[in-house]
Amino acid sequence: MVNYKDLGLVNTREMFARAIKGGYAIPAFNFNNMEQLQAIIKASVETKSPVILQVSKGARNYANQTLLRYMAEGAVAFAKELGCEHPEIVLHLDHGDSFELCKSCVDLGFSSVMIDGSHLPYEENVALTKKVVEYAHQYDVTVEGELGVLAGVEDEVSAEHHTYTNPEEVIDFSSRTGCDSLAISIGTSHGAYKFKPEQCHVDPKTGRLVPPPLAFDVLDAVMEKLPGFPIVLHGSSSVPQEYVDMINKYGGKLEAAIGIPEDELRKAAKSAVCKINIDSDSRLAMTAAVRKVLFEKPAEFDPRKYLGPARDEMEKMYKHKIVNVLGSDGKLAQ
Repeated sequence: MVNYKDLGLVNTREMFARAIKGGYAIPAFNFNNMEQLQAIIKASVETKSPVILQVSKGARNYANQTLLRYMAEGAVAFAKELGCEHPEIVLHLDHGDSFELCKSCVDLGFSSVMIDGSHLPYEENVALTKKVVEYAHQYDVTVEGELGVLAGVEDEVSAEHHTYTNPEEVIDFSSRTGCDSLAISIGTSHGAYKFKPEQCHVDPKTGRLVPPPLAFDVLDAVMEKLPGFPIVLHGSSSVPQEYVDMINKYGGKLEAAIGIPEDELRKAAKSAVCKINIDSDSRLAMTAAVRKVLFEKPAEFDPRKYLGPARDEMEKMYKHKIVNVLGSDGKLAQ
């Protein structure tokens, strides 16, 4: 059993309370490798932002659960080395799909876990989430539950259609499960292909697809039912078109890739939404930079020469999200 506090990590409870009060959202960035982690930590330190390091089930399988735990411990030391005396870093399981997976993460030093029972019948979701909460809270690990289904594909999470969260269920769900935060569905979606072309309209000025607006009426109804309760948005990458264009220019083939407009994320961040998940944007930034280097220098075979620029591009993207979208810069605890 490894306690996250011994690794220098924190849970989400205090940072979420400050975010709701301050009208901003905490960045939750998924990572799978060293370059992503370096970029996240450098961006969070330079902007003085708390940060949530998210690990999916797929990331655990790819990178090894033990290595990821040591990487998170190293991230705390790296942040201090960069000049942050008291970093606020959460290690969070993203989309845990079983009690056993969540328990394993708690036992390995994660400070926060998500149990996603949204695909289950309501009562089964309640029972599973409550079971995870009861175990995690013994070790002061915070738990995120989910109501409503997000469409799209990301790692091993896949759904053809989304189902908006039913505001009438949120009080019952949160009180019976004891979860610390709640992921809801208001029209965000996983992956780089969040919407089908027929769901969008074309901007006559740019010729680009414009996605349908988020269902802020659902968010408002949830906030009315649960005033001050931490709300989470998954599937919130904006899929920057400059990266899509860059990938396509240098040999890629991303057609109709589209994300959530940043103006809508800014609006959400000023509400009770205190955690916004971003994964695909990091993948796009990394892929765009790697493709550019290998296209321009086809003889290059030193991974540092293309992963280094990829790391720099991701850091730039993370800083932009923190400062210009989520508003969490300068929000480290004093």
